[in-house]
Amino acid sequence: MHGQGSLPSKKQDIVVKNFSLTYENRQVFSDFNLNLHSGKWNVLLGRSGVGKSSLLKAIAGLLSTPSFEGSIKRNNNTHLDGQISWMTQDDLLLPWLSILDNVLIRNRLCSPRNSTPLIKKEDAMNLLEQLGLGESLDQKPDTLSGGMRQRTALARTLLENRPIVLLDEPFSALDAITRSEMQELTYKYLKNKTVVMITHDPLEALRLAHFIFVLIGPVVCNARSFSPESSPIRNLNDPEVIDLYDVLISELSMSKGDEL
Repeated sequence: MHGQGSLPSKKQDIVVKNFSLTYENRQVFSDFNLNLHSGKWNVLLGRSGVGKSSLLKAIAGLLSTPSFEGSIKRNNNTHLDGQISWMTQDDLLLPWLSILDNVLIRNRLCSPRNSTPLIKKEDAMNLLEQLGLGESLDQKPDTLSGGMRQRTALARTLLENRPIVLLDEPFSALDAITRSEMQELTYKYLKNKTVVMITHDPLEALRLAHFIFVLIGPVVCNARSFSPESSPIRNLNDPEVIDLYDVLISELSMSKGDEL
C-alpha cells in the first residue's frame, strides 16, 4: 500500500516538527514535518541539492541553531543525544590508521573506566571479513579503492551499535554485485534499528525501505510517503516494485533542487 501524507506514529519514532532551514540566503525547508518510524528503514529520496543531507545533519544535531528552526525529537519528547551513529558521504578514514584500527577508533576516543573495549577486536575482524576486507586489515586508506574505503566506513558505523543509524549514500561507490551483497548484510545487521538512509536510486529505496519519503523542492514543505505492501529485502522484478518505481520517477521529475 502506498500513498501521501504522514503515517500513524509509534512510540520512539523520530519526529521532525516545524523544521525550517535557510542555506546561503536560500530557503531549503519551510515548516516541514516528518515522522521517521522506529525500528524501520526510512529512506529519503530527492533530486540533488533538495536538502537530504542537510536534513540528516539536522537529525544528527550537527546544524547550528541560528540556521534552522523547529525541533527533532523522539515521539516521547526525548532528545536524540548519544543514540546516533552516522555514515557520511565522505568516508572520513584516518590516513595513518589501518582498516582495522579505523573501525576500532571508538575504543580510542571513548575508552571506559574499566578499560574493557567498547568494540571487541574479534567482532570487528568478523564484520570486515563479511564485508570482503578480511585480507586487508593492515592496509592504510590511501592503498584502498573507493569501494573498499566505503565498506570500511560502513563497518565502523555498524559497530557503533546505536539505536539510530543515519546512512548518507552508503553503497554509492560499490559495483552492482557488491552493492547488492552489502545491502543484504547491512539490512540484516541493522535489524530492529531505526535507519534513516539517503539514496538517489529509487530501486535501492524500493529494495530496502519500509517507508520511502520523496522530498519535493525547490523549497521542501512536505514529503510524499510510500510504504510498499511487501517486506524488504524485495526482488526488483516484483510487479509492485516495478509499478512503484514508475511512480517514484514521476514524483522526482516534479521536483527541483539546487546544489548545496
